[in-house]
Amino acid sequence: MKVMIAMSGGVDSSVAAYMLQKQGYECIGATMLLHEGPSDAAEAQKVAAKLGIPHYVFDFREAFDQYVVRPFVRAYEEGRTPNPCVICNRHLKFEALHAKAAEMGCDYIASGHYARVGKEEGGDRYVLRKSAVPEKDQSYVLAMLTQEQLAKALFPLEGMSKDEVRRIAAGIGFENASKPDSQDICFIPDGDYAHFIESYEGKTYPEGDFIDVEGNFMGKHQGIIRYTVGQRKGLGIAAGKPVYVSRIDPASNTVTLTDNDALFTDCLTSADFNWVSIPPQSKPLKAKARIRYQHNEQPATLLPERDGGVLIRFDEPQRAITPGQTVVVYDGDIVIGGGTID
Repeated sequence: MKVMIAMSGGVDSSVAAYMLQKQGYECIGATMLLHEGPSDAAEAQKVAAKLGIPHYVFDFREAFDQYVVRPFVRAYEEGRTPNPCVICNRHLKFEALHAKAAEMGCDYIASGHYARVGKEEGGDRYVLRKSAVPEKDQSYVLAMLTQEQLAKALFPLEGMSKDEVRRIAAGIGFENASKPDSQDICFIPDGDYAHFIESYEGKTYPEGDFIDVEGNFMGKHQGIIRYTVGQRKGLGIAAGKPVYVSRIDPASNTVTLTDNDALFTDCLTSADFNWVSIPPQSKPLKAKARIRYQHNEQPATLLPERDGGVLIRFDEPQRAITPGQTVVVYDGDIVIGGGTID
């Protein structure tokens, strides 16, 4: 069986390639060129050469701009906080790269994600599961994959810890064995989202008013792209008490500030909810949901809507549910699905 491994130059995808080769797969390494800026293709090439496998670099900059960067910018302009990694996995790694893999006769696409995939017992659906090592689970960023994409996906690091992966890499002699994990969005390595958006659009964003929930003026903000729901730091106002962003309204160019208690709410909606491991449901379903990557999943009820979206009602109110982020729903270790928070 022939498999194409998405190689980022990091230790996870490098060890994923080694594991698949060890399992007897015919391996091809591939690095996606996604944006203008530093590329890890050279590091991936070194790993491929050490393993004795071919390596290719595919220019996906145009597709990346269409599916990831442009929607990222638009989301901030609309007062939302997007999750570009979720979208990139669906449209670039497991769609555009898979198309290249199919052209080259590959049966599967593999990546260094910490997650599990396999067929349900006695059925035909593919099931996405959490990693067997919870502290490194990355199933959250894969929740928007389709059944067709899961059927062609391999995650060879399933059940492994990060320490184990690094030990394997060091034992093989990979130069990236101790390379730190990336903490930022790949196309904004310095983390300055506002500067990136202004450079991308070639414009600045006007000041506006900070207001309270009753519409009273509290100060001036520096442009809505600089704020996200739940934010406290960097507001630049003296309110006499801690205040937090609770709402961003691009139509009026206002940012609403509240105290912490007002950030809690018990429900959200998602119009683009993707049922990944189970068929779309029509009746209420008890499960657990995460409203951001670094969030402990919480008990909730999924209420499917006639238009295909879902309303998710939590047993207990959750802090700073943020439009644009991804909600992911679990039944134990099974990923039921995920969608964008509206």
